[in-house]
Amino acid sequence: MVHGGVLPSGLLCVSIFSSEGSRRGMVGPVRPQFVLFGSSIVQTSFSNGGWGAILTDIYSRKADILVRGYYGWNSRRALQVLDKVFPKEAEVQPSLVIVYFGGNDSLPPHPSGLGTHVPLEEYVDNMKKIAAHLKSLSESTRIIFLTCPPVNEAKAKIRQATSRIANTVVRTNEMSQKYSEACVGLNGHLGVQVVDVYDAIRKQDGWMDTCFTDGVHLAEEGSKVIVKEILKVLKEADWEPCLHWKSMPTEFSEDSPHDLIAPGGKGTINPSEWTSYRATQWD
Repeated sequence: MVHGGVLPSGLLCVSIFSSEGSRRGMVGPVRPQFVLFGSSIVQTSFSNGGWGAILTDIYSRKADILVRGYYGWNSRRALQVLDKVFPKEAEVQPSLVIVYFGGNDSLPPHPSGLGTHVPLEEYVDNMKKIAAHLKSLSESTRIIFLTCPPVNEAKAKIRQATSRIANTVVRTNEMSQKYSEACVGLNGHLGVQVVDVYDAIRKQDGWMDTCFTDGVHLAEEGSKVIVKEILKVLKEADWEPCLHWKSMPTEFSEDSPHDLIAPGGKGTINPSEWTSYRATQWD
């Protein structure tokens, strides 16, 4: 099957694929899919040594990490696109969905009635609906919710004051904690596991200065905290199959005469499980 189109430059763009290729994707073999779904904490998870990038490295040759992050979104908007991002009729369903909403929901309401604020009870109800939809995708789809992180309020206020889109709505730890605790309360609901990001980050020494790029979004140190907690859940969860990286098969891990030559030149070394190149050795 041939599809064509014209790029803005006037060049012809042609793609050729078979019906089997469109079903399975453009590259194979088909690996388990982990989908990161949420607001800016997800969209920026490949920036600044982000947690999405770290997970992709950890799960290289084991799972494909897909990012579905939307800057500025709240749980209301998530519900509007849930069927489009996670269609029930898809032939391949994710093995794991990591969901983060709450930071924007927890912003105080604006007098205009506009903005991202979602009342706490509605936020909880929205997250339950998201969990129910994801759970319905397949019997093997697993779900992890991430709670709101804390914020460095001083830096957040400076960021708000100097922003091109400045307004009177400022993030506070009081509100972040309330929404975080509400999310923690969903642990076990419809099989959802919850990572308490708020608590985990606040346990770090000097967290206000090391864990954020701007007082709100995560720097590499903050992302490492999240990755550590996610891996802990994946290791301890009673899921079959286990989705912890050390328990998952490695793609093309068989020995080969075409691998690196071993000392002495009488054999080869299989490098498929090597992790020594990583600055952090993850458990």
